[in-house]
Amino acid sequence: MSPVEVPFTFPLGNDTLIGILHAATPDARRGVLMVVGGPQYRVGGHRHYVKVARRLAAGGVPVLRYDYRGIGDSTGRFHGFENLDDDIRAGIDALVARVPTLRQVVLWGLCESASAIALYAHSDPRVAGAILVNPYASTVGGKARTILRHYYLIRLLEWDFWKQLFRGRIFLGRSLRSLAQAVTRAAVGSSRPAEVALDQDAMASERMLQIRPPDRDDPVPLPERMAQGLEKFRGHVLFVISGDDLTATEFLAACDTRRWAEILERDMTGRVDIAGSDHTFSRKAWLDQLAEEARGWLASW
Repeated sequence: MSPVEVPFTFPLGNDTLIGILHAATPDARRGVLMVVGGPQYRVGGHRHYVKVARRLAAGGVPVLRYDYRGIGDSTGRFHGFENLDDDIRAGIDALVARVPTLRQVVLWGLCESASAIALYAHSDPRVAGAILVNPYASTVGGKARTILRHYYLIRLLEWDFWKQLFRGRIFLGRSLRSLAQAVTRAAVGSSRPAEVALDQDAMASERMLQIRPPDRDDPVPLPERMAQGLEKFRGHVLFVISGDDLTATEFLAACDTRRWAEILERDMTGRVDIAGSDHTFSRKAWLDQLAEEARGWLASW
């Protein structure tokens, strides 16, 4: 029999948050809280939150998917992914209240929510683990270098690009301006995003790495703040990296430091690469591998 899925609401101050609990065994000691990332709600792109939650619950791990403030069906204002501490804490409170046998909570995050978890996890003793999927660790210079290296240089070698150019489907002047701006931003790194004119394919790449300015003025770059948070966290961490995703590619580039190397090499840290996968695991094979890797990792400690 499939695990029961129970919708319910819970408060955060004057706001009301909505969640879906995927119940599992009645004596479960470890549960998963899925924190949504990007402009998504509790279902996720290609329904991957739903599908993974069902797979984990079928294996005995209760899972709570929920909308934090200002997202999906929850009320309130979205405060930015760097300010989700209260929303994550409220989600953990709700999961533990619904499954009182829990002794450990594992946080699951994709993209921006993975970054939010990296900032939060160390502050809550109930958090024993974190699954960080394609974490968002963008800076303006880093974004530009990623697009330059992994979009433009590859694009220039593709026959399809030149075919579209010769047929008038790509405007050369606009593409050259876009390339020049990317080179400039990669070299100097602007304090705020520049307006860039892109061809249609590059616009998708640009949106994937859209810089979202934080609500506060923090001079420390996001990758450094994420590293600071994870250095303080003493739980288990699993990084899941898609093979064909610019957000993941930029994260790996940002992690190419001694500080991040020490975090990634810790005994309680693991990494899984899913070859060919896009950002949201849109193919069944990718999603199946994601769910199976997570299930196996949760059972390994």
